[in-house]
Amino acid sequence: MTEQNKEKYNLSGAKIYNFIPEAQGSNFIAGNEAKDNTLIGTQHNYAPEQKQNLAEAAAQIQALLDQLSRTYSPTTTTRKLAIATHGIEQIESDSSLAERILSAIKAGGVAALEQMLNHPAASFVISALEDWKETKKG
Repeated sequence: MTEQNKEKYNLSGAKIYNFIPEAQGSNFIAGNEAKDNTLIGTQHNYAPEQKQNLAEAAAQIQALLDQLSRTYSPTTTTRKLAIATHGIEQIESDSSLAERILSAIKAGGVAALEQMLNHPAASFVISALEDWKETKKG
């Protein structure tokens, strides 16, 4: 790396804000900025197989939501709830799919799964999955 590039990419002393508090489930701690400039956060590193399982579970849920959107257009809250309800029902009725999703949630967390979903009803499904995970703990 040339001296010019070293200077260009030198971030020592840089203050980067407004990204850690947005992470759900983070144990972010901000120190007294005027006093000590302390910013501490948690970084989660997942093994490649965990990432793959989580990505596969998200893809399966996304496909299910997209399929249900053809029946229940997600234009109202009621229809989004219908999509979420039917989606969870289908997941629960397919024991193999349910086990894969539950395993992925345990490994990577619901918040990580939520970040991978892109659907208007995703927040409803995530809430249901969080509840579902709690009831399946036993």
